[in-house]
Amino acid sequence: MNPLMLHEFHPGLGARFAELNGAQVVNDYGDWRAEHAEVRETAGVIDLSFRSRICLVGADRARFLHGQVTNDVKKLRAAEGCYAALTTAKGKMESDLNIFALADEMLLDFEPGLTEKISQRLEKFIVADDVQIVDAAPHYGLLSVQGPKAENIVRALELFAEVPAKPLGLLKIADATLGEIYLANHPRLGVNGFDLFVPNHSLGAVADKLIAAAKQLGGGAVGWQAFETARIEAGIPRFGADMDETNIPLECGIEARAITYNKGCYIGQEVINRIHSVGHVNRELRALRLATDLKNLPPRGEKLFSAGKEVGHITSAVKSPQFGNIALGYVRREVNQIGSELIFRMAAGESVAKIVPLPFV
Repeated sequence: MNPLMLHEFHPGLGARFAELNGAQVVNDYGDWRAEHAEVRETAGVIDLSFRSRICLVGADRARFLHGQVTNDVKKLRAAEGCYAALTTAKGKMESDLNIFALADEMLLDFEPGLTEKISQRLEKFIVADDVQIVDAAPHYGLLSVQGPKAENIVRALELFAEVPAKPLGLLKIADATLGEIYLANHPRLGVNGFDLFVPNHSLGAVADKLIAAAKQLGGGAVGWQAFETARIEAGIPRFGADMDETNIPLECGIEARAITYNKGCYIGQEVINRIHSVGHVNRELRALRLATDLKNLPPRGEKLFSAGKEVGHITSAVKSPQFGNIALGYVRREVNQIGSELIFRMAAGESVAKIVPLPFV
């Protein structure tokens, strides 16, 4: 397990660690439900330095990346960003990506444990291009502030004269002590949120300042369990949980954010455009409300049935303090309308999963 850069910092806050795809994460700081309330009602600070981060440098970086991903990278100006999918020639997902155009490089942020795989995939298509791939994680960490009062917490640092207004827009400051810090507008939970890419030597100092500012407003440090619960409540799919190599992006509820249909060629475009022109996919990600008396949540992959026929499977399930037992899952289009009731079979017997709108309300 790859330890967090701030492995020695978090225990002082009562951290309990867990593992995610080979990376160490803070599961919670002793009371994940309180942390969940903070991120829903005020704001929480989460250490996302376990995520993968690479940079593309070289004169051809934007043109090259444009031909690899589903969104329009060429139109990005410096200090702008976009969300995209990286797909195979058959249109299957290899990863989703948050892409940021910096002055001299393209920064890619994605799920943990995928740096080698994604780097190799990109390198495979670098022929005569002036592009080099650099692992940014040994140099920069990632702290995120999420929740309704996230902007107040960022401003309380008194490092930034302004904050980026556009989603995935970013700005850079150079501090004599802390170094160059990048601030991105990134509502990861569907409300308000900001990411801070911080030099590793300053990560602890900035984390300490952010958490102190959050506490002043009724928030604090939050762990993965609270963050993941809020993500599922918002209906935001995560690669490795609700999206994987078996999915095409159009099934996953990310089409509007991740795909541009008039951008020109990229790997997988032919398949994705053909499916788009047909007008539908055979299955889609849906929100599921589960029975309130479930003692054990269904695991990822649990099959869903309608009239005795298998029609889908569950991808993520949580016991939400706000909404009870909820889940995300894929359901075939013929039975995935709001209000449909599906069955899944646990050791204790059958139970109902009802399709409801997203986000959960």
